[in-house]
Amino acid sequence: MAALHKALCLLPIFFILGLGQPFFFGGRGYPRNPPNFNYGRGFRRDPPGFNFGRGGFGRDPPNFDFGGDEKNNDDVMKAMNPDFVTMYKGGWELASINSGVSAMHLILLPNNKAIMFDATNLGPSLIQLPHGNCRPVPGKNGEVDCWAHSVEYNIATGNVRTLKVLTDPWCSSGSLSVDGNLVQTGGWFDGGRAVRYLSACDTCDWKEYPTALSGQRWYATQQILPDGSFIVVGGRRMFNYEFVPEEGKSNPTNYDLPLLRETTDEGENNLYPFVHLSTDGSLFILANNRSILLNPVTGKVVREFPVLPGGSRNYPASGMSALLPIKLYGENAAVIPAEVLVCGGARSEAYKMAEKFIFLPALQSCGRIHITKPDSVWKMEHMPSPRVMGDMLNLPTGDILMINGAKRGTSGWEFADEPNFTPVLYKPKNKRGDRFTELAPTAIPRMYHSSSAVLPDGKILVAGSNTHNAYNFTVKFPTEVRVEKFWPPYLDPLLKIHKPTIVQESTPQAIKYGEEFTTMINLLAVKLDKTDLKVTMYAPPFTTHGYSMNQRLLVLAIREVVMAEIKTFRIKALAPPTSAVAPPGYYLLFVVHRGVPSHGVWVRINK
Repeated sequence: MAALHKALCLLPIFFILGLGQPFFFGGRGYPRNPPNFNYGRGFRRDPPGFNFGRGGFGRDPPNFDFGGDEKNNDDVMKAMNPDFVTMYKGGWELASINSGVSAMHLILLPNNKAIMFDATNLGPSLIQLPHGNCRPVPGKNGEVDCWAHSVEYNIATGNVRTLKVLTDPWCSSGSLSVDGNLVQTGGWFDGGRAVRYLSACDTCDWKEYPTALSGQRWYATQQILPDGSFIVVGGRRMFNYEFVPEEGKSNPTNYDLPLLRETTDEGENNLYPFVHLSTDGSLFILANNRSILLNPVTGKVVREFPVLPGGSRNYPASGMSALLPIKLYGENAAVIPAEVLVCGGARSEAYKMAEKFIFLPALQSCGRIHITKPDSVWKMEHMPSPRVMGDMLNLPTGDILMINGAKRGTSGWEFADEPNFTPVLYKPKNKRGDRFTELAPTAIPRMYHSSSAVLPDGKILVAGSNTHNAYNFTVKFPTEVRVEKFWPPYLDPLLKIHKPTIVQESTPQAIKYGEEFTTMINLLAVKLDKTDLKVTMYAPPFTTHGYSMNQRLLVLAIREVVMAEIKTFRIKALAPPTSAVAPPGYYLLFVVHRGVPSHGVWVRINK
């Protein structure tokens, strides 16, 4: 076992520094044989009637200036000093040659360990459970599985620790709890109704409740709510939603969501619906190409948005979506604007065509919409290249990164071709037509079942990719267990002199809604003021199948910046106003100096 751990250690190799062409590994040629599945049945139920607490839908914000209105935000933006200029297109680091499992699912915990897992039904992985700790194989009397299908990955060293998951989490969902632990739902077969818990500690392992959910949640989406509870939306042939029960309890029922039934087409194209918590506590839900605003307290649809043109956006036509940065640095806002970005995907017929080995071009379009405006319309843009099953991540600077995926085909076993090796940076604050920048390409195809995560140092952890129904290393797109780290342009070595360092002992570990707090930074600068800095809070997402659930970035109001001593500055910032704006839990706090972020530190926000 020691030898195996040694083989899994970090091997930092820079193979792209923003220049040159990708270097390719792997061979060509692959089989196609997608399995047939039992989709199950959904339920119809009335919506719930419980209260999500302060900051939830329909509740007035507290009586203080927390800002966020667009006019004041625009005024603040115009007053900000510009970002430092860089020509750096990013770089790639090979962080580990073997993570043990292919990271179909990925999340970063507040102990700076990443949890990676795939399915239990895909056969052997590349790492075994400790001797004698095998799992029984469901439905096969006496048969055991001694391979690990889940690991804890040390983001600093690349070392892994095996975890034992019993029920099948294939194509499941999850999020961080208020306490910083992983709450994980659904999957396939014996895992479809499961709720799993994994605490952030060095010896913790999965705790599972196989019958906690009322419905089979396979390809569902999980979203945290303002009171710290979770809603689970959809799943294959599940045209409804439910709420994760208290640990050890089971749900008796679920609640009908007609949108999911109405948007199911011949290729489905509405699984893993995009769900974003708006700043008033309502839920933006997009399935296929239609979207609504749902009041989760009453179960009523508050608003229906126009159809998003161009094609289908959800699994298997897997597009990308993120809530754009929530700006809290204006004053006296009655409504805090929230805006959603959706990019990529596939034509509605792409899945059926892929069954015939015809891989249609992925979508190249993006749509932006203000979900807090009554009469919002989609504003369309175009990416530099088509992308399906890519990832979309909020960066600590307020920019968006698009990474991974393919240019042709759709999600599914062997159903895509032409990997999209090139990440794209999207700057939401720029004028339309000047928002996209192509970055340094990778050498490793990251297609179906790949994942990514923002790290505290600002790098992007990139892992996974398995287009096969078993681990296969001799085909055109081999199963991937290599782990990379991508360096965004703000990590340009020439910008290091401008990088602030948060003085961690001066930063509170816990902050309260609406309260002013103080942090300090070290920075080689003669003078700083509010126009030079941003303070951002990032909620780490649960990423799978091209969607990062529960992700959000908050740009806080800065009240004061003063020099405390030479090269040390004191910053007074205002915490988010409500739990609808920032659900309770753990966030990475960054200080950004004209486009160059500090290393993030963990803070917890609660009432």
